[in-house]
Amino acid sequence: MIETKSYTAKDFKSDQEVRWCAGCGDMAILNAVQKAMAEMDHKIEDYAVISGIGCSSRFPYYMNTYGFHSIHGRAGAIASGVKTANPKLSVWQITGDGDALAIGGNHFIHEIRRNVDLNIILFNNEIYGLTKGQFSPTSRFGQKTKTSPYGTVEHPFHPGELTIGAQGKYFARGIDNNVKLNIEIFKDAEKHAGTSVIEVLQNCVIFNNGAHSALTDREHKEDRTIIVKHGEPLIFGKEKNKGLVLDGLKLKVVTIGENGVTKEDILVHDAHEEDPILHLALINMRFPDFPVAFGVIRAVKAHTYDERVEAQIKEVKATAKIKNMDDLLNSGSTWDVE
Repeated sequence: MIETKSYTAKDFKSDQEVRWCAGCGDMAILNAVQKAMAEMDHKIEDYAVISGIGCSSRFPYYMNTYGFHSIHGRAGAIASGVKTANPKLSVWQITGDGDALAIGGNHFIHEIRRNVDLNIILFNNEIYGLTKGQFSPTSRFGQKTKTSPYGTVEHPFHPGELTIGAQGKYFARGIDNNVKLNIEIFKDAEKHAGTSVIEVLQNCVIFNNGAHSALTDREHKEDRTIIVKHGEPLIFGKEKNKGLVLDGLKLKVVTIGENGVTKEDILVHDAHEEDPILHLALINMRFPDFPVAFGVIRAVKAHTYDERVEAQIKEVKATAKIKNMDDLLNSGSTWDVE
C-alpha cells in the first residue's frame, strides 16, 4: 500500500526572500495558496505555478513547486500549454488586473472559452503596481493616477463579467485579508474540472491604498458584503436579517421581517445553474446599492479542452495507418534518389 504524504504550508514555502512591500495584500494570498495546497490531494511535484509580469507574478519564486515566470500577458498561453502537455499536473496561473486584462486579454478570454483545466488567480488591486501607479483596466472611472492626473475617462472591466462573456464555467471572488475564505475557494476551484477564475481583491499599500477599504472595514463589512454558498439562502448583514430577492428581472435587497418578508422569500444560491443570468447579477453587485458578493458564484460542469485533446489523440492513434517513423518516412509521395 502506497502512503500519501501529508504536507503543511511550510512545505510549499521556497527559500527565497519575499520582496513585496510590507503590508502588501499579496502576502496573505500567498499564505492562503500554500495552506490550501497542503490540504489538496496532490504530491508537491504535481503542482506548476505559472505567472506573467507584475507584482503578483513574483509568486513562483516563493513557491516550493515547479514554476515558470513568463512574459507580460502570456501566462495564459504558457499555462494552457503546460496543462495540455501534462494533464496530470495541477496548474495555477498567477496574474494581475493589468497582466490578464490588458496585454494578456486575448489569452485570458480564450483559455476560459476553451475551458482548459487550470486555476487562474487574478489579483485585482485596480492599479499598475510594479510600474509605479498607472491606471489599469479595472481602475475606477474618474480615478486619479500618474497617467490620469485629471481622472480616468474609461469604464473599467469587471473580471467576473468578462469571464461570463467568454463562456466561463467557474468564477469565484475573494479578498486578500480573508485567508480562511480564500483557502476554501482555492480548494473548491482545484476540484472543478475546467478553467477556474478566482478574482481576489487585493490592496496595494503604495499606489492604491484602501481601494477596497469599504469592504474590509470591521464595523461595516458584514452589511457591505455577502458570502455566497451553493444551496444556501442569500442572507447577509451583521444581524443576518438582510437578503436578496428577485424584483422582476433584477436583484433587490430586502430586510427579513419587514413588509411581510420571510426567510423563505430569500433567493437560494445555485452555483451549478447553467444559465448565467443570476450569476452575472451577483457578480455585478456594487456597494453602496448592494453588498459585494464573495465566494464561489458560478461552478458549472462541462467538458475540458485538455480531456478532448487527449480523447482525439487516442482516436487518431487507433485509426492511423502510420504507427512508427518508418511508416511516416515511407508515406505520401516518395522518391528514390540515385
